Amino acid sequence: MTGRLLNWGILGCAGIARKAMIPAITGSRNGRVAAVASRDAAKARAFADELGIARACGSYDELLRDPSVDVIYNPLPNHLHVPMTIAALAAGKPVLCEKPLGLSAAEVQLLQAAQRRFGLPVAEAFMVRFHPQWQAARDLLRSGRLGELRAIHTVFTYFNADPDNVRNRPELGGGGLYDVGCYAVNTARFLLEAEPEAAIGLFERDPAFGTDRLTSGLVSFPGGARLAFTCATQAALTQEALIIGTKGRLHIPVAFNPPPDMAATIVFDDCRDLIGTGREVITLPPADQYRLLAEAFADTVLGQAAALEDIASSISNMRALDALLRSATTGRWETL
Repeated sequence: MTGRLLNWGILGCAGIARKAMIPAITGSRNGRVAAVASRDAAKARAFADELGIARACGSYDELLRDPSVDVIYNPLPNHLHVPMTIAALAAGKPVLCEKPLGLSAAEVQLLQAAQRRFGLPVAEAFMVRFHPQWQAARDLLRSGRLGELRAIHTVFTYFNADPDNVRNRPELGGGGLYDVGCYAVNTARFLLEAEPEAAIGLFERDPAFGTDRLTSGLVSFPGGARLAFTCATQAALTQEALIIGTKGRLHIPVAFNPPPDMAATIVFDDCRDLIGTGREVITLPPADQYRLLAEAFADTVLGQAAALEDIASSISNMRALDALLRSATTGRWETL
């Protein structure tokens, strides 16, 4: 595959594929979208025509059997992440799968076993790690300017009360924790470069849907640092992160979906006072984090770069989500 563009196949007609990943792959230096699949052939054809994709498949299996497709992007509903990723591996295709990689650590371990058996790359699509603002945040931490990291606070909320939307259907793996709470845990692990030890969560469930519509959690890390987060599927659109150390703090105003065509800003404050005398605004160039993710995964498939985070990292993330969900029943801190 070295020296040519990878042909991507897209499983399903998800909104994230239409809005973010397909444009990202199309604009990437090492890939193109060759085919899309849906269980509804007419839907696949309309989706392909809308986005300028040459091939439309009327089943997932048809796409997986296509020898011209080199790599798969799996943005299907959460309950299909593991089974369809395993099916793609069995068909000889590497897979970039949307988050969460599975619905439990145990399920992701099944995928890990399959990945080892077939020996093909698999990665979870946490695009935020590729954006310069998060890399700059970690560089600041490593430099010591924030001192010892003590707390990370994140908020990721949006409003979606559509009963037919997959995010509001528990049997499909819907709910705020799976959809956006996973980002809080992942970015905390990225910044702390450590794995969580225990977690506790508070969940409010929609009485009609049964999914968590408002979730807050605490996650403890070695050395005493903690993540505190709120995620919601029925609240005003909000994204931000606050990173607090012993010498300063860092604010990321648009933490998870900064527009790809706009510069991003993060704000460091040495906390000499409460009126911002020690503020420093750091401006990062515009970046399409989805394109950077797609290029990095393609480089891995082409053998031109080291593998992205392995499935063991995804299992660690899922263990934290598992603990948060267990705590909803027990009402106490749950160890990982």
